[in-house]
Amino acid sequence: MTHHKTTWLPQKTVKLAKSPAAAYQLKITLIGSEPPIWRRVLISGDVSLGRLDRIIQAAMGWTNSHMHVFMVGKRHFGRPHPELEHFEDEDAVCLRDVAPKAKVSFVYEYDTGDSWDHEVCIEKVDAAAAEFQGFPICLEGARSCPPEDCGGIGGYIDFLAAVRDAKHPNHKDMMDWIGGSFDSEKFDLAHVNKALRKMKY
Repeated sequence: MTHHKTTWLPQKTVKLAKSPAAAYQLKITLIGSEPPIWRRVLISGDVSLGRLDRIIQAAMGWTNSHMHVFMVGKRHFGRPHPELEHFEDEDAVCLRDVAPKAKVSFVYEYDTGDSWDHEVCIEKVDAAAAEFQGFPICLEGARSCPPEDCGGIGGYIDFLAAVRDAKHPNHKDMMDWIGGSFDSEKFDLAHVNKALRKMKY
């Protein structure tokens, strides 16, 4: 019987191409604003909640000067803090983990003093969104972000009443505080996307 010697050759390692993350279309609405202040944003489902915080800040027009928290059901996500032991680490969980499908919504609260609550609604989850290039993009929106530290929705309503009425007793003080002018209906899509492009994604 003839024995054939078998030669083992090293196998080539085949790297599988990583599938692109699904694009998530979000509608972010400032709860209690009337008419509503909102933004529609397209981002990757792989983004961490910590990163989503910065995206919401840039899209809405906030200055990221205060504490925030994501409230997903009974779970709370934020930046680790010794006095907030019930917070889970926002950088350890992705958007797709807390919202695996469309029609899911949760709350993002910015500035726990003024309590600017935002509804974050997942409108679509699309793995083949043609306009998505892997970085966040604002598709549309409406109205200006309220000024920081104006006292939440109630304070913002009072602020608007003062700046819109030259005879209001607080008109001059509010106009001086805001820098001379404020257009509540202004929304600059190009400016928002410029801010989003500056982010390292």
